Amino acid sequence: MQRSIALVDCNNFYVSCERLFQPKLEGKPVVVLSNNDGCVVSRSQEVKDLGLKMGVPWFQMKGLAKRHGIIALSSNYTLYADISNRVMRLLSQYCPDQEIYSIDESFLDLTGMTDTTQYAQTIRCTIKQCVGIPVCVGIGPSKTLAKLANHVAKKQKQYHSVCDFNAMTVRILDNLLANIDVGEVWGVGRRSTARLQEMGITTALELKYSPAKRVRAEFGVVMERIVAELNGVACIGLDEITPPRQQIICSRSFGMSVSLLDDLEQAVITYTTRAAEKLRSQQSLAGGIQVYIRTNPHKESESQYQPTTLLPLFEHTDDTRLLCRAALSGLRLIYRSGYAYQKAGVMLTEIIPIVARPRTLFEDVAAQQKSASLMATLDRINHRMGSGTLQLLGEGVRKSWSMKRENVSKRYTTEWDELAVVR
Repeated sequence: MQRSIALVDCNNFYVSCERLFQPKLEGKPVVVLSNNDGCVVSRSQEVKDLGLKMGVPWFQMKGLAKRHGIIALSSNYTLYADISNRVMRLLSQYCPDQEIYSIDESFLDLTGMTDTTQYAQTIRCTIKQCVGIPVCVGIGPSKTLAKLANHVAKKQKQYHSVCDFNAMTVRILDNLLANIDVGEVWGVGRRSTARLQEMGITTALELKYSPAKRVRAEFGVVMERIVAELNGVACIGLDEITPPRQQIICSRSFGMSVSLLDDLEQAVITYTTRAAEKLRSQQSLAGGIQVYIRTNPHKESESQYQPTTLLPLFEHTDDTRLLCRAALSGLRLIYRSGYAYQKAGVMLTEIIPIVARPRTLFEDVAAQQKSASLMATLDRINHRMGSGTLQLLGEGVRKSWSMKRENVSKRYTTEWDELAVVR
């Protein structure tokens, strides 16, 4: 039986989330910016039609924005995450075999279903009606082909946002692949694209019919699997359960340069707290923590300093207090006065499942249970009442170093005080 793998991808996801509660943005050129309103991370179709690329710094395009009336919004990840969860929960009702690939993409295994094209149209219309987010669906016998089918569904209007490669003849499919740049193939990065082009392989079709042995000799087994996937051989399985992360990183650029140790301590405690929450959410413990601070490398006239330190923990833990204590020790080791710091970050390392906690002869089981109870209560209150409702005093209150978000929208779905108002 031929496999039918579908990729459901939300269109211009961040922009679509903003338009849900601001209908006035419909039909207008809109971009969503990264942290500190730095670069473009999401574009409406109107902006794409102007030729504006992803990742362009906002300060470089303000002239273009003024000429074309481009509206820039700060990123609102709380809103985007909640809308994503709604989309993914709805998709799970249509297919139990689901892999959430990213905040706006999900693979579904539709193998064995009849008329998958119509089924995908039903999914698409339901998401639009129930959540309000437009999606495109690509279907193929492998994840790589499903990705390319989704690409076609977005680009070619005659497919009405659903492209099913399994419903096509080989000839029609190859004609489509012949018009897709090899760099669009899932897993083919910039360097690989350049090398493939040097070898005369410029399209997805040419990569599909490349000799497997030659590809493996030049690029390794990963590219060989991509070629097999392009030929309909499923080599990449569906991960129904996201594996726990082996490293958890939390870092941000500051809204303004920071020089004082007190401000850096607030930031490091804040980031460690967020990382600890993620650690507990995947039922894991950390055995080490890395701390780093950075000056702005783009300001060459200023003195540069970019230290990092890694501290092993006395025992594996998920306790925010213990992790923050270690993080502050690391920060104080590397901090030097007289520098203008632009960024700080922490990374939890040596992560293991909580059930694999190493046992020692002198461990304090009662203290571990008390810690687990306290952290569970902390997470439960913050989940119910809003992130940051309860926090360590060291996080500070004013946080002058917080990232710049001049045009951030409301958290319409997760905060009582910011619910949409209908007049």
